[in-house]
Amino acid sequence: MKNIVVLTGAGISAESGIKTFRDEDGLWEGHNVMEVASPEGFQNNPKLVLNFYNERRKQLLTVLPNKAHNALSELETHFKTTIITQNVDDLHERAGSTDVLHLHGELLKVRSTKISRIGAPVILDWKKDLKLGDKCINGHQLRPNIVWFGEEVPLLNKAIEITQKADILIIIGTSMQVYPAASLIDFISENTPIYFIDPKPNVQKNDFNNLNIIQETAVNGVPNLVSSLIDTIV
Repeated sequence: MKNIVVLTGAGISAESGIKTFRDEDGLWEGHNVMEVASPEGFQNNPKLVLNFYNERRKQLLTVLPNKAHNALSELETHFKTTIITQNVDDLHERAGSTDVLHLHGELLKVRSTKISRIGAPVILDWKKDLKLGDKCINGHQLRPNIVWFGEEVPLLNKAIEITQKADILIIIGTSMQVYPAASLIDFISENTPIYFIDPKPNVQKNDFNNLNIIQETAVNGVPNLVSSLIDTIV
């Protein structure tokens, strides 16, 4: 069974109505990104940061997976499929995908602001508002389980290991400009087929070996690609 690795970004979730938050002027909902997505921002104004993610969490709970999410779930019934996503929503899981790695954390989880004695923070499922005074069992304030700017990406090495084993790489809704996630494409084996799905692709055919550019939105391009891949084994 072929091993398919899928890299997804904001473009796939935007088609479900998830706000991307990042405006052309670099502001997130009117805030400088460092005010709401950095350890320093949280230290300076934790209430602002918590409120920012509370609004994102509320909005996430009002949307549904789209045809692209559903198609990737179907792909899993025919191939070994692992999704590495830069998105912090749970739309892949709600669509039925079972092997999803969240590089940048998960919006519906929170974690302790302090590392426990075993070297890992306490992580909890969380669907309600997170407020100052909400603490873990060890008495430490909880924070969004999001990888902020300036923080290490703890699952990067695992993502690299997964990508190295890919027989096919599919990239959906991401410009591959944000590092370290963008570096994952460098770890595939030579001549591994790459499918890049984006309505405004920022890559060209000769940028990578065996690159196939599908200039479509996720909800159009992904189901068509999945169908064609399934047809190759039926």
